[in-house]
Amino acid sequence: MRPRTSVLVLAACFTAALPVAGLFNPAAADITATAVVPPNGGNLAPTPPMGFNNWARYECDVSEAVMVRNADALVSTGLAAKGYDTVTVDDCWMTKSRDSAGNLVTDTVKFPHGMKWLGDYLHGKGLKFGIYEDAGTYTCGGYPGSLGHFQADANLFASWGVDYLKLDGCNVPVPAGQTKEQAYRDLYSQQSVALGNTGRAIVFSESAPAYFCCETNSTWYSVLSWLPQYGQLWREGWDIAVHSTSGSRWYSLLGNYNYNVPLSRYAGPNHWNDPDFLITGDTGVTADEYRSQMALWSMMAAPLILSVDVAAIDANAIATAGNTGLIAIDQDSLGKQAGIVSQNGTVDVLARPLANGDRAVALFNRGSVSTTISTTTSNTGFAGGTGCTYTLRRHQRHRPGARHRRLPGHSRRRLWHEPADRSAHRHLRQVRRQQRQRHHRREPDHPVAVHGQPEPAVHRPR
Repeated sequence: MRPRTSVLVLAACFTAALPVAGLFNPAAADITATAVVPPNGGNLAPTPPMGFNNWARYECDVSEAVMVRNADALVSTGLAAKGYDTVTVDDCWMTKSRDSAGNLVTDTVKFPHGMKWLGDYLHGKGLKFGIYEDAGTYTCGGYPGSLGHFQADANLFASWGVDYLKLDGCNVPVPAGQTKEQAYRDLYSQQSVALGNTGRAIVFSESAPAYFCCETNSTWYSVLSWLPQYGQLWREGWDIAVHSTSGSRWYSLLGNYNYNVPLSRYAGPNHWNDPDFLITGDTGVTADEYRSQMALWSMMAAPLILSVDVAAIDANAIATAGNTGLIAIDQDSLGKQAGIVSQNGTVDVLARPLANGDRAVALFNRGSVSTTISTTTSNTGFAGGTGCTYTLRRHQRHRPGARHRRLPGHSRRRLWHEPADRSAHRHLRQVRRQQRQRHHRREPDHPVAVHGQPEPAVHRPR
């Protein structure tokens, strides 16, 4: 039988606080309750942004035709209507020098109608317009950076109708007397103020923490703690392996999951951890691997930003990216990122509280052989009680009607827990039978390192 990943909903009564495994930096306080309104504006990203960015698929082969093709495909496939509405032009869109007035210059070979035209085109499709720049002297690809030009560049972007700015962190000089962290904080603060001064609502994606990554670097946690003061989301670690990477890209998806999953304390409405792009349906990942990425990213309340040729991916990939159950979990208004509630070196069990008292739960096997995964409702945040009942709803079924419990490598299961009402009591016997059937999971998986491939470098020069 063809293997698949299953997503279920469990309804239960009486919730309790989630027990969370000790994966978080103990020195970092939960910032979600103390975040301030950044200078660029408030409530600009109450849920994780969704959309398309060209980088992982096309790198510097970006053009007007590429952006229009993918924007049109978002609309025609129905993905835009499901939330994939921000289309972002990444690096290499400009010429290698500014004009005599100090303004950025669009490469008209790549974008013959210019950026204002592209913004108008996207807005006419009901989409939003995103663009890339860098806080340093040059972008990662060697194009002019915004250092010394933050207000002029922000004004230019606003005049083009830009709705979203991704500001990278290559080539940032560190002035004498400052630390590297102080230099980055100063520049990202300047950019946020400049965006606010335009009077246009522009979501700000900050790449600063990617230049301090990752788990063993205490400065990384310090950088993560001040990011909400200036923007709405941040690229905090390694880039996803790009389309041109030879062989499997699973190591990259798993590596980004590894650095992002311990960071739940930094996520919440208007401030999101971004583990980089979805590569759903692209080369270097199997169907089960890209389904797993979609599941993991939605559990982590991550931005869902496709970086594939949307017009070329198949119906299965479109269905995965457009899975309304997973999107609903990702976009849940409570904005709590899943945390790991238990692990044993091979298996992770994640749980995420949702706005209506539900629990989203994921079971993830890191091992190279099949294993039995089990958890309890109390482990995932339900106190239970006399007469308490549970129901299940499946959100991702690759083979309708299938009852097999064995999953392929690089897959996971997810459950969405929701409170039961009194009418559920009459289904108690059926529900308990479902619980017994679904309590134990046998899920083959793969180790963190695949074929000995190393983790990618942070923001490789473009």
